[in-house]
Amino acid sequence: MSSDLKAQLMAEMKAAMKSKDKERLLVVRAMQAAVKQIEIDNQVTLEDDGVLQVLDKGIKQRREAFQQFTDAGRQDLADVEAYQMSVIQEFMPAALSEDEISGLVEKAMTETGASSMQDMGKVMAILKPVMQGRADMSEVSKLIKAKLG
Repeated sequence: MSSDLKAQLMAEMKAAMKSKDKERLLVVRAMQAAVKQIEIDNQVTLEDDGVLQVLDKGIKQRREAFQQFTDAGRQDLADVEAYQMSVIQEFMPAALSEDEISGLVEKAMTETGASSMQDMGKVMAILKPVMQGRADMSEVSKLIKAKLG
């Protein structure tokens, strides 16, 4: 079984090379390198869900860097991070709406019988595979805390 996302990254790399889009090529190669690093370190072949986790981590890293650059008044560097986030986002599945996220949280809390903060891990364990790459998990975590708190 092969990964559609890895194939999509490879095709995008070739397209960026042909169109001489150096900035886009840099981002795509960085994501490919991150995927390859995980595969080599763990001696596995990542499927789409694993590749999705790598892409999600890439977006999170760039979001944090964007915030730091913005806070430091370095708009030029913040713009680079914003562009890189937009390129990676193209490979991610469609984002969930707030209503969909709230509904999935409610369903997971009902399934696990969550009633206190000690049950948060059980709820997150159900939600993470469903929401990976489709929602900001830190925001989901805040929502769960608010409902359990």
